[in-house]
Amino acid sequence: MYQNLAIIAVFAFVFSAIAGRLDRTAITGPILFIAFGLLAGPYGLGILDLKLQAVELRVLADMTLALVLFIDAANADLTTLRKHSLIPRRMLLIGLPLCIALGVGAGVVVFPDVSILELCILATMLAATDAALGKGVVTNKAVPSRVREGLNAESGLNDGLCVPILFVFLALAAGEAGDDRPAKLALTLVAQELGVGVLVAIVLTFIGVRILEWCGKRGWLSEIWVQIPVPTLALACFAAAQSLHGSGYIAAFVGGLIFGHFAKDKTHHLVLASEGMAELLALATWIIFGAAVVGAAWAGMTVEIVVYSLLSLTIIRMLPMVLALTGTGEDFETKLFLSWFGPRGLASIVFAIIVIGANLPAQSILVNTVVCTVTLCVVAHGITANVWANRISKKDTVQ
Repeated sequence: MYQNLAIIAVFAFVFSAIAGRLDRTAITGPILFIAFGLLAGPYGLGILDLKLQAVELRVLADMTLALVLFIDAANADLTTLRKHSLIPRRMLLIGLPLCIALGVGAGVVVFPDVSILELCILATMLAATDAALGKGVVTNKAVPSRVREGLNAESGLNDGLCVPILFVFLALAAGEAGDDRPAKLALTLVAQELGVGVLVAIVLTFIGVRILEWCGKRGWLSEIWVQIPVPTLALACFAAAQSLHGSGYIAAFVGGLIFGHFAKDKTHHLVLASEGMAELLALATWIIFGAAVVGAAWAGMTVEIVVYSLLSLTIIRMLPMVLALTGTGEDFETKLFLSWFGPRGLASIVFAIIVIGANLPAQSILVNTVVCTVTLCVVAHGITANVWANRISKKDTVQ
């Protein structure tokens, strides 16, 4: 155990020392984290001996997502988001369902022996984009604010929208839907996930902000401990919503929006320490993913899995989003940019862990496809992020 801790700690120290330099290259943190995990893990040098259960990896990924969603939402420019809300609305309400539908259609061709319901599950798992992986674009000031906030809102909300859809397909696949019609079951779950998530976020964040204001006026806040409320509030929103059968992802994102609204110009100071915490959790998650998951999935890779993963990375994601963004006033390259930067990451990993517990006939195909797609996303989106962001920035400035 201590050997694992020492290796990860030393790697984290070295990476933190050169992170600023790497920001100016095409090599992103997650690319290095996965590569290091694969190299040091049991399928490489064997110096990292990780015996984590799936549930432990899910908890780590969930904690990372909760912090990233809360922080990104708190830092969001609400004025820009309100002004250009058409972009995320189109992507979520039109693009997301089309992505799932096209994903199922592509699955029928690539995986003819997999049932339609299992293909629906696969398409849903890969429709959710990752706020943590998309952070490089969302926080890049070179990207026009309307594009950044659009991607931020989409990645922050689509995870929560995909959860109830995934549960509907899992219930149907397991024959547990009972007499409920699929449409009714879906609407019920979506309403529950969204309603509980939003309600928990409003109640906990509003109370938390008022407590901080009340204590701040009396000089009770410590300079050190004032950094703790943000991560604890983010995790409280997430965990409370999950325990009440709501969407923790929605709760974390909405909680962050509310916190940022009330904190105003103090937001950056209050969330700065939490950003470092989120980055450290992400580092650990991706190293474990590389060491314990990527290597194990490699043995089950097939040509069909790689083909579907490449389709998911490109056509399945991009075509529906370009169509959904028609009429928003954005030029074709900006539509492509918005469509391309929907990386699949931690949320898809969490969904895959949920599917593992369902014991589906095509479980290995579904899980290995998610692992392959996530790995390709980490590399492809990481390499293209800075280059394309700078191009979009220059073009937008000229216009």
